[in-house]
Amino acid sequence: MTRTATYHTVVKWTGEHWGHIVMGNGPDMDFSAPPDSQGHPGVLTPEDAFVAAANTCIMMMFVWAAERFRLKLVSYECRAEGTKRVELDRTETFTHIRLWPEICVNAGRESPDVVEARTRRALSAAQKYSLVANSVKSEILIQPTIQIVQDVTIQ
Repeated sequence: MTRTATYHTVVKWTGEHWGHIVMGNGPDMDFSAPPDSQGHPGVLTPEDAFVAAANTCIMMMFVWAAERFRLKLVSYECRAEGTKRVELDRTETFTHIRLWPEICVNAGRESPDVVEARTRRALSAAQKYSLVANSVKSEILIQPTIQIVQDVTIQ
């Protein structure tokens, strides 16, 4: 049986190239177009939000997958970069989003090679089940750095 969930935001133009967003989950903030599109520096832009949506969604799905794959996650940090193409007629499209997660997993008493393979499968599952990754037409490339540590004292 399928089900649905609905998410809400409210945006308001506040003058010039400024807006204010209130997100359904509570946060609210000012935003602008990016400086290269007549916007302002130092605030959220739609482009930042787009790249952040992919980055945060894949991270949350990796945490979910790590739990299911019984990984002892020590740390996860991911830098992301979205590349947009600007056509002659000024239409813009994100061509791809590149993610560089740095993942550290404790192998405990398991073989580091086995744990690394399971970590890579969990990362693949995270991308497969990411709502945002499944909803955008941009290519999403993940280039991880995985560190496996062995601390046999952790059960």
